[in-house]
Amino acid sequence: MHIVQFVELIFIREIRAIMRAVIQRVTRASCTVDSKVTGKIDTGFLVLIGIEDADTDDDMQWLAQKICGLRVFGDEYGLMNKAIADVDGNILLISQFTLFAQTKKGNRPSFIKAARPEKAIPLYEKMIETLKTITGKKIATGIFGADMKISLLNDGPVTIIMDTKDKDNH
Repeated sequence: MHIVQFVELIFIREIRAIMRAVIQRVTRASCTVDSKVTGKIDTGFLVLIGIEDADTDDDMQWLAQKICGLRVFGDEYGLMNKAIADVDGNILLISQFTLFAQTKKGNRPSFIKAARPEKAIPLYEKMIETLKTITGKKIATGIFGADMKISLLNDGPVTIIMDTKDKDNH
């Protein structure tokens, strides 16, 4: 390998974006904006999703498949063996740019890695449609960019963090 190829490989690894999701197993969850409920579910997942500028449709597709395939619901033996479809669960999807907070310097976080709305909104909307297609169900949501109040009853608690950087390890 030439030194130029090696440097390019390192550089590409450094700038690769990460779409991030925090998935919480819930018995209920809701989103309220200006005293109006915009999304509400019973058993299922509350998914907080963060999008970076370099994220792609491939990242979104991979993450949607992983979320829907995640086996964290109890079976007849109490083991986490069932996916969301197995328990007839629902998804509340919330866009959350703060998942990319950088806190290395100072006490005020920087959100420079989070995608700007013109990039994030189309991917967020595609995520809604992709999850709807996979689950065959309407996806409950918040309102992108709004001051949202999220209420949930975490079941377990079970909270899983997924990054698309992990897709290269599969």
